[in-house]
Amino acid sequence: MNPGIGEPVMAFPSIELIATAGWSAPIAMEDRTIHVWGFSLDGSLSFVEQCRSWLSEDERGRAARFIRQQDQVRFVLAHGGLRVVLGRYLGIGPDVLDLYRSEAGKPSLTRELRGEPGITFNMSHAHGRALIAVSKGQEVGVDLERIRSDVEVAKLSERFFAPSEHATIMQLAQEQRASRFFRYWVSKEAVLKAQGIGLRALSQCEISLGTDGVGAEVLVPVGSPLQDYWRIRRLSCGEGWEAAVAAQGVDWKIVV
Repeated sequence: MNPGIGEPVMAFPSIELIATAGWSAPIAMEDRTIHVWGFSLDGSLSFVEQCRSWLSEDERGRAARFIRQQDQVRFVLAHGGLRVVLGRYLGIGPDVLDLYRSEAGKPSLTRELRGEPGITFNMSHAHGRALIAVSKGQEVGVDLERIRSDVEVAKLSERFFAPSEHATIMQLAQEQRASRFFRYWVSKEAVLKAQGIGLRALSQCEISLGTDGVGAEVLVPVGSPLQDYWRIRRLSCGEGWEAAVAAQGVDWKIVV
């Protein structure tokens, strides 16, 4: 993994390639550093079944509730891949990893490194791709979306976004609105997921995009359930995609 300069550029190799690659020792983490992993949700039938065997009973049940077979497979690969990645930091196998979900659905590890701040993480997957953000001792959020032109940008941004965000979107040419809408969306989702807060707070998470096109500031109104002093970094995932990572403070860096 290498430190990103400017807008971190993500690659999306098959999760099967990542899972089967040899690993000599647990991955060490520096403070105020976020590691971001990208992978595609494809693999052989035998690997899919191997991932399924790693999942908890709850995870297998959630996978089974998807109607489409492709969605079931992608869920299994995403959550199996998450266990593979986290196991590399803890030095344990994906089959013995213990995960806990809060009442709001935010996942966390139940096992911590000896005498060290716990490993924190967040995952997002969409349309056959996944991103995992991993940190130490600080909450982190990540979101990934494919830009879709069939979304009713004007209606949704007016209903769920801050007035300034809606106005910014509507000032753009028609062909640019969907991209900006999803740029705001992934930024907001990353913040909300990091704090374990649902989509009900979308309008209370106002995003001020930086002039560099990479960073963004989170503006929190008085009385909001959100914490303050959060920052966002965009991830470059190729044309037609938007992604972002969120963490508290300004002195953190991304390694991809």
